[in-house]
Amino acid sequence: MNSKANLKYVSFLSLAAALGGFLFGYDAAVISGTISQISKQFSLDEIMQGWYVGCALIGSIAGVAMGGVISDTFGRKRTLLVSATLFAVSSVWCAIASDFDHLVYARMIGGVGIGIVSIVSPLYISEISVAQYRGRMVSLYQLAVTVGFLGAYLVNFALLSYSKTGAEDLNSPWLSLIFHEQVWRSMLGMAAIPSMFFFVIIFFIPESPRWLILKKREEKSFAILKNIYGSDQMAKYELNETKSVLGNENKANWRDLLKPGITKAVLIGAAIAILGQFMGVNAVLYYGPSIFESSGLSGDDSLFYQVIVGLVNVLTTILAVFIIDKVGRKKLVYFGVSGMIISLLLIAGYFTKGMELGIPSVFLLICFLAYVFFCAISISAVIWVLLSEMYPIKVRGLAMSIAGFSLWFGTYLIGQLTPWLLKNLTSAGTFILFAVMCIPYMYIIWKLVPETTGKSLEEIEKYWKQQP
Repeated sequence: MNSKANLKYVSFLSLAAALGGFLFGYDAAVISGTISQISKQFSLDEIMQGWYVGCALIGSIAGVAMGGVISDTFGRKRTLLVSATLFAVSSVWCAIASDFDHLVYARMIGGVGIGIVSIVSPLYISEISVAQYRGRMVSLYQLAVTVGFLGAYLVNFALLSYSKTGAEDLNSPWLSLIFHEQVWRSMLGMAAIPSMFFFVIIFFIPESPRWLILKKREEKSFAILKNIYGSDQMAKYELNETKSVLGNENKANWRDLLKPGITKAVLIGAAIAILGQFMGVNAVLYYGPSIFESSGLSGDDSLFYQVIVGLVNVLTTILAVFIIDKVGRKKLVYFGVSGMIISLLLIAGYFTKGMELGIPSVFLLICFLAYVFFCAISISAVIWVLLSEMYPIKVRGLAMSIAGFSLWFGTYLIGQLTPWLLKNLTSAGTFILFAVMCIPYMYIIWKLVPETTGKSLEEIEKYWKQQP
């Protein structure tokens, strides 16, 4: 009966929610093109550079800490509206920030929006999707993140080029400031446009039917499920399935997280969330231009290389969207992480001997592209799918907050420590460390995570409840 589901309608809802992922990606990646400008203007050392990158991640940690509770209390849709508002406020404030402190405050506000949307968008998509398409639909969120990354790289590259050519002829002092003298302002401020679009489109999507069931609003949930599945019979079946796993108590309770099977799922989710950040992906996405510059490239060439990295990230994620429900979550991880290890070791080898031997920088680019390919087709595509589907509905928001907190805490540490690692461990040592961290991640997926491909959320919930 799932084959009769209204895939077009589900795709629209998923794409609308996934726009939050675009903002996540843009906001996270846009700083890669502003680090050198900000550091020069405000005389930042390595620690302060890390703080500039990491301050938004502090906001993200706060966002995930409150996002699950807010979404469980007020609904997924209203929580997405909050995140859209925060993105818009942050981007405008960045563009007009009067000093470094105000820039940090603005970045933190945007970080809160990132933290909220990073758990609520995939959670919403998971709850409105049918089982055989759920991996593909939730992967649209990760695809939107990668498009956001690429969009940020393209905007950075275009605005930097414009600042050196046409922008110097601008007559308005304000326009000259943001597009020529301090172009980082326009880079950060451009996020206001998609933020407002995201805010508007949320009004055209319904609330999560599973959240409505949780709140005993079954009549409204039934109407939405009917639109999703295309029949009264299937809508009623899904409604009853969700009610059967809820039991008598519909209110989220922290004590439920202490039940053996659920505790195991939460700990596993937190572990793969934080470990994934120490495998290098965000170091590459945040500090890619700086790393390329350390190999002898100019600033313009470094940004161009980063655009190519972003493009490969998007194209590979598109591939992952189409194969994740066919190949399976775990097989993608096995394949991708193995390739990541090889790529990271080759990058380390380049910085160890490659530069001395005169190997051209294009080899480094190829290694980075290989790394991004293997990462995008595996852990980047799989992580939000797994986290959005592995927790019982009563504690899904709370559990997602814990996993999201772990992920963003790890991201913050990487954002804060990468400049220090590159300086003290050298580039080669840093990438060897990332390769080593891939091993425990692979082990956890192999031994502790079940294959969830093709299973309904209720079937997955029953599995975890049966765990000791």
